[in-house]
Amino acid sequence: MPVTLYGDKLPPADDRPTVQVTAVTWPATEAEPPRGTAGPDSAGSAPDPAAPRRGRRRRAVLTAGVVTVLLAVGAGAGGYAYAGEVPRGTTVLGTELGGMSRADAARALRAELDRRAVTLAAPVPVRIGDRTTEIKPADVGLTVDVDATVEAAVGTQAAPLSRLFGSRTVEPVVTVDAVRLEATLETAVGPQGRRMTMPKITYSGTTPKKVHPKPALTLDAQNSAEALREGWLSGEPVTVALVEKHPATTAEEVDRLVTELAAPAVAAPVTLTTEKGSVTIPANAIARSLSFPADKAGKLTPKLDVKKLRTALGDKLAAIEVEPRDAAMTLTGGKPTAVPSRPGRRLDDAALSRDLLAVLPKADGRTINGVLKPVDADLTTEEVTQFGIREKVSSFTTYFTGGLSSPRSKNIVQIAKDVDGTVVKPGETFSLNGHTGERSYKQGYHDAPVILNGKLVPGVGGGTSQFTTTLFNAIYYAGLEDVEHKPHSYWFSRYPAVIESTIFYPDLDFKFRNNTPHGVMIDTSYTSGSVTVAIWGTKIYDSVKTEYSPRRNITKPKIIRLEPGPSCIATNGIDGFTQDAYRIFRKDGKVVKREKFTWTYQAEPRFVCGP
Repeated sequence: MPVTLYGDKLPPADDRPTVQVTAVTWPATEAEPPRGTAGPDSAGSAPDPAAPRRGRRRRAVLTAGVVTVLLAVGAGAGGYAYAGEVPRGTTVLGTELGGMSRADAARALRAELDRRAVTLAAPVPVRIGDRTTEIKPADVGLTVDVDATVEAAVGTQAAPLSRLFGSRTVEPVVTVDAVRLEATLETAVGPQGRRMTMPKITYSGTTPKKVHPKPALTLDAQNSAEALREGWLSGEPVTVALVEKHPATTAEEVDRLVTELAAPAVAAPVTLTTEKGSVTIPANAIARSLSFPADKAGKLTPKLDVKKLRTALGDKLAAIEVEPRDAAMTLTGGKPTAVPSRPGRRLDDAALSRDLLAVLPKADGRTINGVLKPVDADLTTEEVTQFGIREKVSSFTTYFTGGLSSPRSKNIVQIAKDVDGTVVKPGETFSLNGHTGERSYKQGYHDAPVILNGKLVPGVGGGTSQFTTTLFNAIYYAGLEDVEHKPHSYWFSRYPAVIESTIFYPDLDFKFRNNTPHGVMIDTSYTSGSVTVAIWGTKIYDSVKTEYSPRRNITKPKIIRLEPGPSCIATNGIDGFTQDAYRIFRKDGKVVKREKFTWTYQAEPRFVCGP
């Protein structure tokens, strides 16, 4: 009679299939009688000793046949066991995904996540050392990656029989933004954390000073992320460990660097020889230019800063180097004429740094050969002649008292000389502070009244603001671009209101940009009572003029009494006000551009020296 794998009961049509198996029979002559009875042809005789073995052999054959049938079922019923793309019996978060396609499994899993939305959005308790904090999943990108989870379910490995009858649970794939997580957790670490002490080697004079590194006690971004991924859905607090992070350079390596380089580097001078002569590099110059910067990992790397070395050597290199000279412009017979540039010869800085570092660990043979390379000027004669500097574009004059003998007048003349003949390339930005550098006694400047914190006080370089205002107006009426300027706190009648500028090194600068396709030259001149700045180049506009608004918000000066003495400068006081100035550009008889400048002047107090 027919036999089924499931016995007497048939499964539903959509469940495991029925397999018809033919009954197995054996001939009667080979049948094994029950133990303790005689066969039909051997009444009363002894049992056949081979009978048990034949019975066991037959049972073994039967068992093997059943297994073969089961395997055949597994192979022949592949449409059931491997239906869909996810193996039967596969669950994720308690949701059955077995037998589904990828798309259906993804929809089912998303539906389950939606049902758990409130739970999944709840803050996650996180323990860090002896402190506990809470992490909001949305703040750190903590979520279940549905597609990756489905792929993991599809790829689940199982034996054929297990795929038929078994069940398996696949853990969801959890993702988190490790960078955002680390930033969030760092605030919870608190005082139990410890910053890394970076290794350091510096010089005090010519004595090396060292700092040994110490490890940080901190979070590891990847470890923290892994802990949160694994523990999020458990319903239990997640523990994140603090780990030690050591700098790349050890204490032993710091000691070795000091012994092998930092100390011998400053033990004796180094001789630099060139074809133009020799220069001695003293130990203090080496100490000022040799450093051991640490990168983010705490790795120390010796470095020689040639710029600092040059500063430390002062004028010594002038004996062997020739500085290049930029081309300039001057007026000859009322016409701009090029002053030729001159090439120079300078030490090869890269070679100097390399060779000096190589010889510093040595006790003897501390001599290096310097290579002098030709250096072109930044601005060549050819460039200047092609700039199109051919006519006066604008000119502006301001006036002063006291003649050329007063300190203030001397400062105005000095800065005018420093700027005279300067050429500004097309597109280049000119900085007055950058051009002159710090205006000090060494540069030829004198003490004269300056405004500091709203008060006139003696200061080196007083009066240079008048030149700055003169230069500002010259570039203003030339139509050049104003980049940076700041009017005075108080208005002085010797300056035009609003369109004027102060200067103070290094905080207050004056800058303009040559926004024309032609070069411009700054020409300065002075008399015993005036200073003039002219801009030469090629005219772009027919005219540039100023229109003023009426003054408003008028304020009256206060009286301030000061202690009498040489530092007290009395003033009459000036009204404060707000005013607008409009720069009007005209070309071909039309206004092509308008720019608005607005400034509010404080009322200058009336300073009285004495009661």
